[in-house]
Amino acid sequence: MSPRLDEARTPHASSACPQGPTNSDSPAATAVPGPRTSTTSTTPDSSGEGLEVFTGLEGLPEIPPYAEVGALDARALSKTLFERLESLEEGTHEYAYVRNTLVELNLALVKFAASRFRSRSEPMEDIVQVGTIGLIKAIDRFELSRGVEFPTFAMPTIVGEIKRFFRDTSWSVRVPRRLQELRLDLAKAGDELSQQLDRAPTVAELSERLGITPDEVVEGMSASNAYTASSLDAKPEEDDSEGALADRLGYEDHGLEGIEYVESLKPLIATLPSRDRMILSLRFVSNMTQSEIGEELGISQMHVSRLLSRTLVKLRKGLTLEE
Repeated sequence: MSPRLDEARTPHASSACPQGPTNSDSPAATAVPGPRTSTTSTTPDSSGEGLEVFTGLEGLPEIPPYAEVGALDARALSKTLFERLESLEEGTHEYAYVRNTLVELNLALVKFAASRFRSRSEPMEDIVQVGTIGLIKAIDRFELSRGVEFPTFAMPTIVGEIKRFFRDTSWSVRVPRRLQELRLDLAKAGDELSQQLDRAPTVAELSERLGITPDEVVEGMSASNAYTASSLDAKPEEDDSEGALADRLGYEDHGLEGIEYVESLKPLIATLPSRDRMILSLRFVSNMTQSEIGEELGISQMHVSRLLSRTLVKLRKGLTLEE
């Protein structure tokens, strides 16, 4: 560790500011105005009023700019800061300062873990931000008494937080966590069986390998389709002669809207007299006018109009009663 990292912090260099440490020896740079407490000392300023200097950080080494701290120095400093953190009361300014300093010193762990996910579509800034949340959780859970180096303890937490971020946000369609994990198991089992069998495994083989039912395998395969979405304007890679997917989709059939009414009218029409059924057929199937229907049946156009109106009212009432 560099010599200046071994130097003890002076009382004036102790700061409770969470933004980071300072190397200034000026009391004004490290003093925080506020009520007097038993954990602070009072230093008069130029106006004669008292300024308080936190004494809970005495004995800590001077910390240079974080960009200049190497990996070994960061590890040594982190151990010292963790020892001090255990003796401080949570919620105090000193505790916040030491905790935030630990975060700054170990951001290199987050950047290293985030570099493993560069191929993902998410911005690297977002991945680093999520990894920093994992780093903070690791700092809050770490205990020196376990005898484990902090990077060894923190890395699984940081990577796990990043993976959880991708699990919760990268799916095109949100599916239950059970199916997300099943998709990963199916992919792993599929690769292993493909190498052993020299072909793609069947549903039954995957079911036997994972110890689940064939229906669960099919459900997991269906859920895999929700991970990514394809554009309707995209063309299939295997056959450039085909058009875009949007060109092969079916069109909206407005006639489907009337199917329910047609099926409901069938039993009602069957109960009508034969002449009324004939008038309906000539009017709405053959598209004949009322005059043409009258000539066809040997009755007047007015009589056809009355019969048609009476029949339509009867059918309308029948549909209303069924609903």
